[in-house]
Amino acid sequence: MFQFEDADLIQDREDLIAIMRMRFGDIPPAFIEIIYQLNDPNTLQRLILASANAPDFEIVAEELRAESGSIRLTGERFNPFGKGNDGHV
Repeated sequence: MFQFEDADLIQDREDLIAIMRMRFGDIPPAFIEIIYQLNDPNTLQRLILASANAPDFEIVAEELRAESGSIRLTGERFNPFGKGNDGHV
């Protein structure tokens, strides 16, 4: 029997992948698999914000590995114009 998912969860996953690809280029398939396993809308929203604001992929990867419910989106590590981009402010 098919299990139907919430359309918002599906859209959030697709949005997250699209933002990551726009910001960082190719994404390792293992990360895409992890994203498709996420079922918590709050975690997906946190990762969307992290992807939109982190200056490099490694910070987003750390957030993807973080515990569910973790909220650490503060400081210079989430400045899209900070360290990690080409040094321009």
